[in-house]
Amino acid sequence: MTLIGIACPADKRGVADRILIVDDHPLTREALAALLEQHDFWVVGHAADGEEAIARARLLQPDVVLLDLTMPGLDGLAALPRIRLAAPDCEVVVLTASGTEDDLMSAIRGGAAGYLLKTEPPGKIVQYLRGVVQGEAALSGAVARRLLDQVRHGQGRDSAVPDRIAELLSTRELEVLLLLDEHLGTDQIAARLYISEHTVRSHVKSLLRKLGASSRREALEQLSRARAA
Repeated sequence: MTLIGIACPADKRGVADRILIVDDHPLTREALAALLEQHDFWVVGHAADGEEAIARARLLQPDVVLLDLTMPGLDGLAALPRIRLAAPDCEVVVLTASGTEDDLMSAIRGGAAGYLLKTEPPGKIVQYLRGVVQGEAALSGAVARRLLDQVRHGQGRDSAVPDRIAELLSTRELEVLLLLDEHLGTDQIAARLYISEHTVRSHVKSLLRKLGASSRREALEQLSRARAA
């Protein structure tokens, strides 16, 4: 298990994805560290509560923070946006036993790039984390369905995304598309989702490609036509 202050092998520096594990159970932290290091992730540190997670994220600037929600003191939901501010280029992936809709939506509003249940098989967690470092969203199947249903049907027709568009895009791309539809710029979307402007541009490029659109305006025109159909 890699601990803070112990160097990662030289051939991994700058190559391995750097992970900070946040969970109040020592055995869970150790098991996750062992799993991730078997798959060439670099576990740069651990934290047992929200305040410690913020401090470690600021110090270590990891690529991904794997964050539990239920912890003593400052819990994961309260810590999440502060972690994003402390380490703006990192992605936060929630790993929790809670599959409630309120926790899911609060985590996404707080800037989470993923929401995984602790019942996921270990290999699936590894796959999800690899996707996150490549700019993808990570959602366990059960919570993904609930989120997509909310995004697709929204609060009224004007905020809905028709199925034929929603099924082409990832959850994060759907979020970006809806914010484009609110006439927000790249910097405003980045601030709203607690991600970098570079990441926003990557999501826009991906959703344009998937929709076969040559510009943001064309993508929004497609969305408008689909809503009217």
